[in-house]
Order: sequence, then C-alpha cells, then structure tokens
Amino acid sequence: MMDSKVIFNQSKNGLKPYRIPKIDIKREKLSKYINKNFLRNNKARLPEVSEPEVVRHFSNLSVKNHHVDKNFYPLGSCTMKYNPKINDSIAMMSEFSGAHPLQDVSSIQGILKVYYDLGELLCKITEMDGITLQPSAGSQGEFVGLLLMKKYHEIKKNKSKKYIIIPKTAHGTNPASVIMSGYLIKQVDSDDRGRVCIKHLKELVDDETAGMMLTQPNTLGLFEDNIEQISDLIHSYDGLMYMDGANLNALVGMVSPYKMGFDITHINVHKTFSTPHGGGGPGAGPVAVNSKLTKFLPNPIIQYDKKRKYYSYENLKDSIGYVHSFLGNFGVLLRAYVYIRILGKGGLRNISRTAVLNANYLKFLLSDCYHVPFSDGTMHEFVISAVSQKEKGLKALDIAKNLLDYGFHAPTIYFPINVPESIMIEPTETEKKETLESFANAMNEMSLNIDSKIDYYKEAPYNTPVRKLNEAKANRELDVKWNYKDELS
Repeated sequence: MMDSKVIFNQSKNGLKPYRIPKIDIKREKLSKYINKNFLRNNKARLPEVSEPEVVRHFSNLSVKNHHVDKNFYPLGSCTMKYNPKINDSIAMMSEFSGAHPLQDVSSIQGILKVYYDLGELLCKITEMDGITLQPSAGSQGEFVGLLLMKKYHEIKKNKSKKYIIIPKTAHGTNPASVIMSGYLIKQVDSDDRGRVCIKHLKELVDDETAGMMLTQPNTLGLFEDNIEQISDLIHSYDGLMYMDGANLNALVGMVSPYKMGFDITHINVHKTFSTPHGGGGPGAGPVAVNSKLTKFLPNPIIQYDKKRKYYSYENLKDSIGYVHSFLGNFGVLLRAYVYIRILGKGGLRNISRTAVLNANYLKFLLSDCYHVPFSDGTMHEFVISAVSQKEKGLKALDIAKNLLDYGFHAPTIYFPINVPESIMIEPTETEKKETLESFANAMNEMSLNIDSKIDYYKEAPYNTPVRKLNEAKANRELDVKWNYKDELS
C-alpha cells in the first residue's frame, strides 16, 4: 500500500522547495502598501515540503481517487461522461485564462463573443428566447429560475400565488430552492407507470399555483409522456413550467424544453455538455427562458451591435438583479462552448441517441438478476431494485461497495426514494459495449453467488485505500480540518 500520510505529516521545519537569489534593493514593510487589517500577525501554517514531494503526493491521491479518466462511473442522475481534453487545452490558453473581468470591454471582445455565442447556441438547443450564464451550478440555476417565476407573478400582480408543485421523484435541490425563493411546496404522486399522476395533479392545481418543477426525463429515467397535458393544466391557472435540466443529455438534439411547454429551464453543463464535475466549483448552471421572462433576466446581459461588430453590457430595468459576480464562471462555460461547436447539431443528436441506447442495453443485461420496477420507456438511465438480493442478505449498499473491488464506481443508491433498495444507473454515451458488459457481469456475478459468498461480500471493499468506514460517525462528526498541536492564539 502506498504512503497514506496527509501532506501536513510530511512537513519538515525549514525545508524550502525554492531558493530566491539575494536581493540588493531596500527591504520595506508590507504594511506600507497593504492595510495591516489584511496582513497576518503569524506565519501561515502551511506544510514545508519539497516540490517532488508535492508532485508525488498529489499523483498518489489521483490514483487512489476514482474518476471518469480511470474507469466506468455509472452514477445515476449525474451523467459522468468523459470530458474531452481539447476543451481543457483551449480553456487554458493564456488569451482566455489570463483575461480579467475588470478589463475594459474593448479589450475582452473575444471573451464576450464566447459568452454571447454560447448563449445563442443554448437558446437554439432549448428553443428558448433568452438566457443567463451567471448561475454557478444547477442548484443556483433552480433558485434563479424560481426568482424569475416570482418576478413574473409580481409584475402581473398575481398575489395569490403561493405554491410550487414538485413530484415525489424530484431532486433534493428542488424543494430546497422552492423554500429559499419564498414559495411553499405541494408534492404530486407518481402513477403506477412511474410518471406524474395526472389525477392527483388536477386535485392540487388551483389559483394559488405559481408553477411546477419537473425533471424531464424524470429521475426514474422515464420520459413524462403526458408533458403537454401537464403544461396545459399549469398554464390554465397562469402558472409557469420549470424544467430541471439535469437529464437533458437524454433529449439534446431530439426535443426541446420549449416544445414541451416549459417556460424556464436550467442547464447542467457538467452533465450534458461535458464540463468537469467540480468538487465544489467552479461550475455553471445557465438558465434559459421563453419570451414571458426575458426582461427579468439577471443583470448584466451581453448585447451585440451588428453594425459596429461590438459586444457590450446592458442592464435590464425589470431584472431580478445580480446573482453572480461578473458574468459567470468563464473557464467552465468556455469548455461547454468548445464541446458544442465541435459536435454540432448532428453530433449532439447522436449523444442522446447513444446515451439512451446504452442505458437500455445495460438494463437488458441486468434484467434477469435484478428487478426493474419501471421498465417501460427507459431513456438515459434506469433504476433497479435489490429487494430480492436484500432478502438473501446483500443490500444495495453492499453491492455498491463490492463494485469498487471490480474497479467500477458505484451507481447512485437509495434514490429515488420511492423504489426500495434502489440502484440508479446511468452509463452515458461515452462508454463502449464491452464496458457495459463487463459491469453487468460484475453485478450479475454478485447476485448469482450470494448464497456461497455472502460473508465475503459483506466485508467489501478489500482493494480500496480505505476499507470499512464508520459511516454514522463520519456523517455526525464531519471533520475535514487539520488541527495543529498548538493552535493560533
């Protein structure tokens, strides 16, 4: 096993990874140039290690961690597709990475063109009329979308609007965004096909309905085939339809949110458009809207003067205001722009077709050993249940941990919550047939050998840097800070 010391434990007092030549200029105190309120009284407690140690440390960490460049990552509802390296190469060009948002507009025309053109492309893909690229993630995109919805009702003096309807299968951020935006929640049941129950929806919708948030396809991987009926019902009460774009990878190039009756949608560029999944950021969750809402978009927006061939900022009078410093996280948006430009319309269409094909093929390979509660109409992902395996002693959690020893990342487990012992699998379009078959063989092997190997399976994983964790303690006593023996006073 490779050295697992944290970087702080490798520190040695006085060890310097650099040598600065002697300087022959007068030394001056930093306080002469920087306000003392922003200066440390003590040295920063950073590890003192050599450059080779730093490189080796982080190289070792990258090997320990699982990532899309290492092996299959079928994390349901996360679209863990391969991130083309050309996107990174272009984003790291000094002309882009060296620019600053406070530069004069005349000096960043190329940057503004990328923002503007990406917005135009995303509007074409969604068939919407306007867009903001500012939100830093899909969750912030949800919040911004609901603020736009709220502004719409305020302008129309729809004072009775109090509720947002969300399905039982909604992503956890949906109810959080609803509450943050000042609305209340009504939850609509699923029918026996795994779609929105129209009968129950009709009972919930009234004059107090501000709108509905709906993931399309839903988190069971199913296309909401009653979407036109749902949209018409919400619109009949002057409510707005919000599409959670988490699963747009199944639809891109095939059908647009606008044609399904949605007024607002956010776009997870780290899913559909292959930008890196952040570890906290920087990310992006653009929000596209139809003509009802364009005048409420966050400030500033980018305008293009065709005569002058010049890009500039503009503030909208009825805007919901500012939701991000400057225009959004450029580096990640640039990667999405490159991805879309390389693929084009036909390539984007092939993405969704292949993602749907891969999911259905993998579902077929697993269907003899695992129960598929909603098998009709699978799109880009699907949910299986490990209830029969649990009855023999092997829970969904055990299956997930054993997959780590096969070299695969575990799928999403125990979500959606309306399927017991749920395992949500999303293979994405970037995996080849043989990879899907290898994963299915591992899953099926576990199911077929429960009786003879249950004790072995219950102790997995065996080959990971850290094996059995006290999960309850890790959740209750989150500790991610290094503590020195003598803390700063």
